[in-house]
Amino acid sequence: MLRKIYLFVVFLLFLVTSPLSMADEQSAKQVVEEFQNQLIAVMKQGKALGFKGRYEKLDGAVRSSHDLAKIARIVVSKQWEELSAEQQAKLESVFSKLSVSAYAHNFKDYSGESFVFVSEEETGRGGVVIHTNLLIPGQKDVKFDYQMKKKDDGWQIINIIADGVSDLALKRSEYTSILSKDGFDVLIAKITEKIDNYAAQ
Repeated sequence: MLRKIYLFVVFLLFLVTSPLSMADEQSAKQVVEEFQNQLIAVMKQGKALGFKGRYEKLDGAVRSSHDLAKIARIVVSKQWEELSAEQQAKLESVFSKLSVSAYAHNFKDYSGESFVFVSEEETGRGGVVIHTNLLIPGQKDVKFDYQMKKKDDGWQIINIIADGVSDLALKRSEYTSILSKDGFDVLIAKITEKIDNYAAQ
């Protein structure tokens, strides 16, 4: 009897630790495709939803697919360590709102756009780049390359390169300059102003 119980426990442990139990974990490609599908869905309802509605629809999608905390640290580079814990938390919060607001502002109309997967590329540091194109009827395709890193809870986006332009690099250049010249409060004020501008348009 004890032997049967032991074998049953071993069998359960095998199920828990076997590759089959990981079937629900999304690949980097799946994370990107799901996020892009949510973007298109919101674009199709864009005008009816308005900015606030688009923001609410995209908030969870952006936060689950993007490592916003890591991105916030990267965009201020070495100056992150000079911030207090309270300032770090404030920057993460405001930056996350900016990220969602940018999507809600930039993806507000639909005229037949669609995303297509191009290829997947492994990087030297255990990351992955998902290459995709945004097809816009009557216009040139836009290349979107998603740099992905894997965390304990799955793959997340840490940077997006649109037609060769790195969003991370642009923000890091802007934010580190503001922090150096004007200080933390001015940086937060400028980010908040941008959020307000997105909401008003």
